[in-house]
Amino acid sequence: MIVTAWNNGQPYATGAGYGLKISRADRDLYFRREWKSVFVVLEGETRLVEINIAKASLWGSTCRELISAEVGRWLIKNGLAPWPKGQPPELTLEPMEKPGYFQLRKSSQ
Repeated sequence: MIVTAWNNGQPYATGAGYGLKISRADRDLYFRREWKSVFVVLEGETRLVEINIAKASLWGSTCRELISAEVGRWLIKNGLAPWPKGQPPELTLEPMEKPGYFQLRKSSQ
């Protein structure tokens, strides 16, 4: 699935305030409300990043962000953040074999 980098309007060098915006259709297809968190492997990294999804904002009609300072640090490290206003990078978030596990990659576009 194609996701968009997200920031809450305050681009901290620590990675805080960053995350991934997912579409409603992808959220409903790939995520489950009963999960407390999902686990993401960031391209070029070895350890899993745990992201809390047990919050109303993810399941509402407008927000749908996976918020994580670790994702933010990865975006910064890879030169993807901060970005010009209104031009967040697109990324690929691919479900892995195990439910609730995903791989995040820079899009090849």
